[in-house]
Amino acid sequence: MSTNALLEPTTELSKALHQDVVEDQSASSIVNRLKSKNKELQTQSINTYQQFWTESENNNEESRTTMYKTLTNTYYNLATDFYEYGWGESFHFARRSIGETHRESIRRHEHLLFSAAKITSGMKVLDVGCGVGGPARECIRFTGAHVTGLNNNDYQIQRANIYAAKYKQQDHSAFVKGDFMDMPFADNTFDAVYAIEATCHAPVLKGVYSQMYRVLKPGGYFAIYEWCLTDKFDQSSELHRKLALDIEHGDGIAKLFGTDVALQAAKDAGFEIEIVSDIAHETTIGNEIPWYSYLDVGMIDFSGLQGFARSHIGRKFTSNAVKILEKVGIAPEGTVKVQDVLTTAADSLVAGAKIEIFTPMYLIVGRKPLN
Repeated sequence: MSTNALLEPTTELSKALHQDVVEDQSASSIVNRLKSKNKELQTQSINTYQQFWTESENNNEESRTTMYKTLTNTYYNLATDFYEYGWGESFHFARRSIGETHRESIRRHEHLLFSAAKITSGMKVLDVGCGVGGPARECIRFTGAHVTGLNNNDYQIQRANIYAAKYKQQDHSAFVKGDFMDMPFADNTFDAVYAIEATCHAPVLKGVYSQMYRVLKPGGYFAIYEWCLTDKFDQSSELHRKLALDIEHGDGIAKLFGTDVALQAAKDAGFEIEIVSDIAHETTIGNEIPWYSYLDVGMIDFSGLQGFARSHIGRKFTSNAVKILEKVGIAPEGTVKVQDVLTTAADSLVAGAKIEIFTPMYLIVGRKPLN
């Protein structure tokens, strides 16, 4: 297929694709959401995404990097409903302490970042790559700040606004469509900026970090959890290269960068670095259970709907259910491919974590100089 066959994920496309937005989060929600899609556009979107990874002129790093907006936006048009079904409102990982629930660990992980960014009541804060707004809502609850979420995906912004209304946070939040490589904000607008496992979608890390620096007020803090390849990644290893590519494919990422690249990019953007830590590989009291434990839950999990969905039997059940829904015409053609991509993502993330070549929580905290 040629570049001309790519379906651009515009605002108009999003409205047409997600025709009837399903607001509930019941067990039937994923079925209702799939049923509500424009089947033709969903299938075309799936084909567009797969062009970046299968036999086509766009299956190369240069195309994925150049067309990162098409790549990532298309991915989230396809994956967001599955993310909410299987993970919840906050699309990120967290280490866990013994006896701590998944949701508790997610909140604590967010609180650590908010504290590192020194966010307090009344501040104007920017969440870069906000997803459906889970961390932004938690930041409001935890700190009392006003949070603006930046996202280039119309569907996720729509869902974030639905949640804001549900939790009565409309006066404390705003969700803005925009490219984080060219942010639609004036210089020195925000008191603090943060990103949680989102800037990995940038084609160049210095570009997005520089934008975060630009919109941050002098003296303000920048705090991120970044997806990175670690210094144990060996480019000459066929296994390492395959796992990295599978993570990129499974998660809509143009190119994964090393921790050294991320740290240097933050410095080059102008930040005075105060904290650097790979939390993924630091086992301490209160962080005994690895971040990938909820992707590697074993054969079955009865802790709840989302726990079941992540188990081997739950994933098999979901996969078979999607196949049936697609076969009878409820789910659009190609939905099984989306499920397969997400399964690839889960398996490659766990495998990469176990041999310590990948981290989803490389913590960098920096300050914009006062002068």
